[in-house]
Amino acid sequence: MIERWSRDQVLALAPDASSRKAAQGVATPAKWPVRGHTGMVVYGECKGSGSTPYLACVDLSEPAYRCSCPSRKFPCKHALGLLLLWSDEAIPAEAGAPQWVTEWLDSRAERAAKSAARAATTADTAAAEQTAAGNAADEQVAAEQTAAEATLAGPDGGSSVGGDSVGGDEASSDARGAGSGAQRVSAGGRGGSRAAGAESVRHGRVAAGLAELERWLADQVRQGLAVAAGHDWEGLAKRLIDAQAPGVAGMVSRLSRVRAEEGWPGRLLEEYALLNLLAVAYRRRAELPPDLARTVLIRVGFPVTKEEVLRGPAVRDVWHVLGRRDETQDRLTARRVWLRGRRTRRAALILSFAPQGQPLDASLVTGTAIDADLAYYPGAAPLRALVATRHTPAMSTEVSTEGPEPVPAGMTPAEALDEVARALAEDPWTESWPLVLTGVIPGRRTIGGLPLHPRSHDPWRLIAVSGGHPLTVAAEWTPAGLRPLTTWDDEGTTVIL
Repeated sequence: MIERWSRDQVLALAPDASSRKAAQGVATPAKWPVRGHTGMVVYGECKGSGSTPYLACVDLSEPAYRCSCPSRKFPCKHALGLLLLWSDEAIPAEAGAPQWVTEWLDSRAERAAKSAARAATTADTAAAEQTAAGNAADEQVAAEQTAAEATLAGPDGGSSVGGDSVGGDEASSDARGAGSGAQRVSAGGRGGSRAAGAESVRHGRVAAGLAELERWLADQVRQGLAVAAGHDWEGLAKRLIDAQAPGVAGMVSRLSRVRAEEGWPGRLLEEYALLNLLAVAYRRRAELPPDLARTVLIRVGFPVTKEEVLRGPAVRDVWHVLGRRDETQDRLTARRVWLRGRRTRRAALILSFAPQGQPLDASLVTGTAIDADLAYYPGAAPLRALVATRHTPAMSTEVSTEGPEPVPAGMTPAEALDEVARALAEDPWTESWPLVLTGVIPGRRTIGGLPLHPRSHDPWRLIAVSGGHPLTVAAEWTPAGLRPLTTWDDEGTTVIL
């Protein structure tokens, strides 16, 4: 049995404002002469403009949607209207569902089984390939790290920012190391040598681009922050993209937004410091612990495939869906969904993208809890993850889900600051972190004494739910302050902020 969602939770699934409005227009019992739910599935027939009704149903366990209407929106207004009726307890419980519903559920189960079988086969094949590779893979990684440094040797290779220098004897030593590393890889076979060569070329380009970045930052600090201009950042970001360092280019491209904020000198200097730290960390990554070195590579822009993530260890728990935030950049919409483990208390970020106008992943409903295996991306402070496997209630034997526990366990503001401090110590480039604060009273500019993000000032809805009394609030920590996501009223009903 799935716990009934609140009206806020249903409307939050709508892809846009027009869908929310249209859904409320069809959420009347008179438009659904046939409707019912079985505890796991909600279904109904909605009267439309034609003689044939639209058939809509929602699998609440994921959720997943089906409707016979021609709408390209996902979920459509009929699925949302059906859920609104279910939320208002206007849909009767039934022992079974119609045949068209069961056929859809059976087809989904069949596709899921095939997908799981393919994933298992892929994992077995990858494991066999890793075993056959043996020490050659380790030697290839070593060669990639050493060969990349050789590009910094030469008359233009020197740079100094904050006391760290590059060039001279250090670069010459790296060049010698690159040569010996390339020799080691050649013993691993022609395929490994070609792969190492391709990666070494990219590392060389990245190293050259970040060396330029270090010189540019030194000039900016020497000349003063006031000389910074938008066209300078745009040009530098384009050169970093050409140098195959898209992660750093993204950090540079957002500097224009920082320049437009209140109190920009301090924020801009912070961004400069983080950029310099990343450039120096990349240059000296061979000296870093493995997890931190991997974090540096990811921040710079070296990709990690989903297959690689899913091959790693999975963490099973009942994960509370704390909230989400959508952000549009460069004709893409990014959706951040924040999770917290009930048993492990671990934080997780599920990140998805879609072109503007296309539907985003709506399978994680704010305020619900899912029993699932999460596979984390590698790094010093793992946060981003993939949902590897979702377990249905019938399969949930290892992790108890008795009692839906709508309100996740929280922490005090002091405990929250300690957790953020640990994350920043492990990954200084962390930009956000999910928190669940308990026993806090919200104000116009603070929650429990912690400052709010400037765009989140005056959270009147949160203040109204609180009524001056302590409550539990899920929020996204950022360097600029907290962004409230979700709260729960006295009855445990989810209120999306």
